[in-house]
Amino acid sequence: MAVKLYGSILSPNMVRVLVCLEEVGAEYELVPIDMATGEHKSPAHLARNPFGQVPALQDGSLMLFESRAISKYIVRKYNKTGTNLLREGNLKESAMVDVWLEAEAHQFSSAISPITYQCLIVPMFGGVCDQKIVDESLEKLKKVLDVYEAHLSRSKY
Repeated sequence: MAVKLYGSILSPNMVRVLVCLEEVGAEYELVPIDMATGEHKSPAHLARNPFGQVPALQDGSLMLFESRAISKYIVRKYNKTGTNLLREGNLKESAMVDVWLEAEAHQFSSAISPITYQCLIVPMFGGVCDQKIVDESLEKLKKVLDVYEAHLSRSKY
């Protein structure tokens, strides 16, 4: 049975989960949630995610929210495909995965989120992109990506 993923493909958090599903080759059903009409705040969706956000994942009777928790669940569930993306079973390697997951959550995401919001979401609702915010965030993102590049030049992951 395929898992159901509820959300909007415009959401970076949704994309994070989709990348994991694709990486492990999981079968899934995408259930669109119309953020523009406030569907994410509807009683039906609040039952899936009490914070009224996306994504939410349903796997049988299990309902999960928070994209990083969903992503870890997916990787663990489909570990039998031989991917072992979380490097569980090796304490040092799994600790390094945790470090870089935290870096993504607190460094990369905080730099990229204002860019995607200003360039995609604000114009969708008739607003004008604040280029100053974009430029400041691009400078932060460049520094984060420089750190990633330095690490990846020395490591497989």
